[in-house]
Amino acid sequence: MTVELNREAIDRVAALPAVREASETGARLIALWPLTKAMQMDNDAKYAENLQVRITRAFARILTGADVTVPDAEFVYEGADEIPGRPQSIVDTLLAANDAYDTMLDYSETGNAALVFAAAEALGVEWDESVRSEVREAIDAVERHIEADAAGAGEAGAEDAASAGAAGDDSSASDEDGDRLAGSADPAAVAHRFATALAVCDALLGVVAAHVPGVTVAAGADSAVADTAANTATVLDDATARRVAIQSLPILLYVNELREQCAIPRICLTDSQLLELVKARAAATDTADTLDATAALIAPLAGTEWAKHREDVLWDPAEAKKKAKEEDEKRNKEALAAKFAHIKDDPTKETVEL
Repeated sequence: MTVELNREAIDRVAALPAVREASETGARLIALWPLTKAMQMDNDAKYAENLQVRITRAFARILTGADVTVPDAEFVYEGADEIPGRPQSIVDTLLAANDAYDTMLDYSETGNAALVFAAAEALGVEWDESVRSEVREAIDAVERHIEADAAGAGEAGAEDAASAGAAGDDSSASDEDGDRLAGSADPAAVAHRFATALAVCDALLGVVAAHVPGVTVAAGADSAVADTAANTATVLDDATARRVAIQSLPILLYVNELREQCAIPRICLTDSQLLELVKARAAATDTADTLDATAALIAPLAGTEWAKHREDVLWDPAEAKKKAKEEDEKRNKEALAAKFAHIKDDPTKETVEL
């Protein structure tokens, strides 16, 4: 299966209402950067820690099929290599998930495709040489696409700078205009970058799913990638969906780091949401539908994640304490008023403010 990003399909996905709405939320988060306040930087670091706990927990639940709890994931993230009273298999799987997560963190800075395969190995996900080859080719295609977009942004920035100079403007285009790591917080630009990541995610999920017995990958002329699979929908049972989900875990890590590389915040899918995504994609009749299914499920989740990320970054303990106190006082006043509501007012008595 040859993967090639289709710009027209990416533009179509960027225009989807759910993608636009999520991108507006993401743009408000991105606009906070660069963070300059120590408290906000600390809040963001705490958010990142919590995100890793949630992602590794979801991975462990998929890999083991067991009820991996939040405390399990937190203990292992904090360095535990055993948890009294909990199966060692859960702990070992969480340790592997954290190793894979930490391995992929370097991708957003280096673009080193070998990290994807190292993460897969850490997770115990076995891809045959055919899958590895197709994933490698897909990542190369993504790199070419991103470099082309970055080059285009650089040329546009140079033209803007030239125009500003001709008009006698002292300002100049940022040195980062053509930087692949730089990203505008304009909602339309965010939507395009987000749609690109969705297309990449959908394409790579198709690559790994195609090699799982019982799964047929869809294809279509209006897809965001060009491929050679059959136009067939498949209804997956739970066991097959889980096998596909396991094979997909390194892809989720890769796409999260690709988002970070393109100035789009990371997201998290729970185990149930990943299984839902796998089944929705399998039920599609062509790759235009699989991409729509991917966007329809992920975009709202991304919007919710980004709104929470922004709220966490801006959280002020002093302000939160003040607000909580005001709400307590309001509730107490309302409760007191309700308690004496049956007592009629005496017009001869002075009014007392509660």
